[in-house]
Amino acid sequence: MKIIHYKDIVENIAKLCKQACCVVTPDLKQAFKKAKEDEKSPLGKSIIGTILENADIAEATGIPLCQDTGMSVVFVEIGQDVRIEGGYIEDAINEGVAKGYTENYLRKSVVNDPIYERKNTKNNTPAVIHTRIVKGDVFKVRLAPKGFGSENKSILKMLVPADGLEGVKKVFLEAVELAGPNACPPLVIGVGVGGTMEKAALMAKYAAARDADSKNEDPRYAKLEDELLELANKTGVGPQGLGGTKTAVKVNVEWYPTHIAGLPVAININCHAARHADFEL
Repeated sequence: MKIIHYKDIVENIAKLCKQACCVVTPDLKQAFKKAKEDEKSPLGKSIIGTILENADIAEATGIPLCQDTGMSVVFVEIGQDVRIEGGYIEDAINEGVAKGYTENYLRKSVVNDPIYERKNTKNNTPAVIHTRIVKGDVFKVRLAPKGFGSENKSILKMLVPADGLEGVKKVFLEAVELAGPNACPPLVIGVGVGGTMEKAALMAKYAAARDADSKNEDPRYAKLEDELLELANKTGVGPQGLGGTKTAVKVNVEWYPTHIAGLPVAININCHAARHADFEL
């Protein structure tokens, strides 16, 4: 059995907070370089160039890519042969987020309840934590800080089976067009299809945090990713909503079996920063 120590989780999470907020991953940077080459609008091409320049400055100076350093979303894969020593795993994650956001002067955006007080918790906790138990002794974490300019434009629809693939595409296009300039395109978009209401939303969030050079393992859904990306780019929203051919740089799809009477669809919009960072113990 592998032993993971509480403090190791805290320290690694704290490092991820700064890394995710200040460093664009190589896969995403490459996607934007290609998008700049392919963009037909001179203004759009210039905007993508500025996005790439901003990424270089952020990484060199340790200054966040965007002032909205998001609400911390944490995906954990923990093997059934792993034991956490020294404390509770969710406490360790939240302590790490608090440490990472306060010590690195990242903006704290979390309020204590959604309606009545809305007082800032002053350390960006609690994080939203999704834990999956897997085989073996793996311990993997992906932290994906989620800004709400894009999060607010996400959509969940409960379709019926008769709506089919065209219904999924319609919901997708509605989300992209509704987001318009407000989600800071070019976008990375996560799509969750199937399961139940909450499963579809979780898959969409996971998909939005996937690498820009990843593909769905099922060739049918990999093809759908390409089709949806083409649809997004035909909207003409373009970089920062000022017109062009690159409204999105990547669409990732996740799917799950569902009920005979249902077809849940969730679209999670990610801005051009599409922040995420990983560690494994």
